[in-house]
Amino acid sequence: MKRDYIEFQDRSVALAYLITFRCYGTWLHGDERGSVGRRSSNVFGEPRIKPNETLRRIDGDKLIGSPFNLGVRERQIVEKAICEVCTVRGYTLFALNVRTNHAHVVVNNCGKVERMMDSFKAYSTRALREANLIDKETKPWSRHGSTRYLWTEEHIEKAVDYVVNSQGGDLPTFD
Repeated sequence: MKRDYIEFQDRSVALAYLITFRCYGTWLHGDERGSVGRRSSNVFGEPRIKPNETLRRIDGDKLIGSPFNLGVRERQIVEKAICEVCTVRGYTLFALNVRTNHAHVVVNNCGKVERMMDSFKAYSTRALREANLIDKETKPWSRHGSTRYLWTEEHIEKAVDYVVNSQGGDLPTFD
């Protein structure tokens, strides 16, 4: 019998996740860094949307509010809020890096990854509002984010190294 995944390795449950979420309006379709669409180009291994100034401008015109970036104080608050989520929910936090336009979190698998990411965003938004750094109308986060499943200890090590040491470099593959 031929198996379609690595033999003797249980891949039914990821050990951890690399969760990345971006600030609102800071990486639009057509951006020079490339992007993926929700429908057409969001398939593993498929090419990204190529840089396209017209597409970027069209996406920019659709923004409801201004693009949002995190300053030093905002990054500290977001980091603290993410740590609070992990403490309250019992998540093991392997690595965290809050940047000016996005955040990376490597965390163990304690449930649905989308719920984990939503909690990180919600706690962070509430903390930023409580600190009077954003108002009720400000939308700090883009829709959804990236959720990479980390199946092995080696994947977790690669993700932690990327989050802590390799910002600006290519994201490792987790095959």
